[in-house]
Amino acid sequence: MSRFILAAAASLALGGCATVTRGTTDQIQLVSEPDGATAKTSLAQQCLTPCTLQVSRKDEFSVTFSKPGFTDQSVQVKTRVAGSGAAGFAGNVLFGGVVGMGVDAATGSTLEHVPNPVSVVLKPAGRPARGKPAPRGRAPAPAPETEETPET
Repeated sequence: MSRFILAAAASLALGGCATVTRGTTDQIQLVSEPDGATAKTSLAQQCLTPCTLQVSRKDEFSVTFSKPGFTDQSVQVKTRVAGSGAAGFAGNVLFGGVVGMGVDAATGSTLEHVPNPVSVVLKPAGRPARGKPAPRGRAPAPAPETEETPET
């Protein structure tokens, strides 16, 4: 009976193995070429590149990079089950039980963000056309002259 109580206490104390070992947030690195672009996420976070943001492991979002003189560029950041997250989740079979599995699933602690780092190469913005004259076409070439043959 004491083993059962000890196991139950350990299950509640550990919560979820992946939650304990990996945490519920992830560090996302944002990098642009050139540096100094404003990076805004759909989660209402913002920074100047290069920078690092902390986000919930279960959040998927987009990042828009902008810099004067360059075309804005957006990148989707998705989640997937990480190798170490799956191992932590599997550890619940031994220590966390159903409670641990539920905690890991609810917190997203088994997930990782891809891509990470989020990296873009910004393209220079096109210059507006200035009253550029239309190209001049060539005049058609004259028809070749034909020789007249005298009638006999």
